[in-house]
Amino acid sequence: MRVFWAEGFDAASIDRLCQETRMPRASLYKNYGGKEGLFLATIAHYVKTCTGPVADALGPSGTLETDLLAFFKEVVALATRDPRTPGCLISCVLVDAAGANAAFRKELEHHFAALEDRIVLRLDHAPGLFPAADTRALAGMLAAVARGVMLRARSGVQAADLCGITNVAVDCAVRLRA
Repeated sequence: MRVFWAEGFDAASIDRLCQETRMPRASLYKNYGGKEGLFLATIAHYVKTCTGPVADALGPSGTLETDLLAFFKEVVALATRDPRTPGCLISCVLVDAAGANAAFRKELEHHFAALEDRIVLRLDHAPGLFPAADTRALAGMLAAVARGVMLRARSGVQAADLCGITNVAVDCAVRLRA
């Protein structure tokens, strides 16, 4: 996972992947069908092991504002936790790899939609007269901010600066729902 995350899909060589996984090349091909299959399995592992706290932070466990602040705190934490793997495996690496690969584009859309669906569920618990169609748009905007934070972290922006961005996004969302 860390090889793909740090180097990107294209730059991660089969030799390096075999070395890091301690898996002979023949086993990699037998078990995963090649680099693409290993990458898709890596994405699944990443979702299972790394993104749970981000989604869980949405609650609902408090007010909309506190839950969104908790969500973005987890986004920033994931994006900046390890300087060797900044950003997000999905928002940075899968996005980059998806351009020329239909299976990767399908996987990317699945994960983007899942995050937006999870945000919609949280927004639906907030009081307000926000129409349902606009709730979907607001969820898309909040997810886009989260993805943007991941990209900015990948480029070296520090956590404190990313929190400034996310605080503005939360303030805007809460005002729309009030």
